[in-house]
Amino acid sequence: MLVKTRGIVLNFIKYRETSIITRIYTEELGLQTYIVNSIRQKSNTTRIALFQPFTLLDMVVYTSAKGGITRISEYKCNYPFSSIPYDIRKSSMLLFLSEMLSFTVKEEEENRDLFNFLHNAIIAFDQQEQHFENFHLIFLLQLSSYLGFGPTSGADVTSQIAFSGSQNLINGRPAVIHFQMYEDLFDNLINDPTATLITNGKVRREMLQIIIWYYQLHMDSLGEIRSLKVLSEVLAE
Repeated sequence: MLVKTRGIVLNFIKYRETSIITRIYTEELGLQTYIVNSIRQKSNTTRIALFQPFTLLDMVVYTSAKGGITRISEYKCNYPFSSIPYDIRKSSMLLFLSEMLSFTVKEEEENRDLFNFLHNAIIAFDQQEQHFENFHLIFLLQLSSYLGFGPTSGADVTSQIAFSGSQNLINGRPAVIHFQMYEDLFDNLINDPTATLITNGKVRREMLQIIIWYYQLHMDSLGEIRSLKVLSEVLAE
């Protein structure tokens, strides 16, 4: 059976000599895995670019009642990026966020609210010319609501981490006192994200680590985020 759907590429891995296996979050079918043959040939360099993280696609795909890996019948770019591929800060953020999504989004079923959030956030990010340094923080806080554990206040985030037992002392102080330093900033990111001012990269990196710990409290499947180190280096200030 063929289904027409939009999709958001999360990642791909090489398969055999010229093929790839790609994971795509689709509008109609949720998370799906597809094999794409003969795409890593020298003559197909433009096609492989369509499977970079967060590329937005229009697709016609095969479905199977048994699930598992299927194939894509047709695909084309839904929205050509104007800035993301040319800005290492933006591309590093999306590489990191695609890895986070790979760990956290698992459902092989339709979820239009989540799909629309992802689709619209990516386009808005591509169109944002400046002051996008907090995008990954805002994105993860908003995503957590679609995953069922979104915080309603900064205290929700900091108190859960402080009392989780995973962090007792930080820089010689009780963890609860350390995390309270970020409570107001998290409040602002949740309630008025575009107006939030974070003074420097060090604070931003610490807040990102807190969000990752917050995710780990709620999702057992969250493993090592390999792209985090790259992101931290690119956004260092």
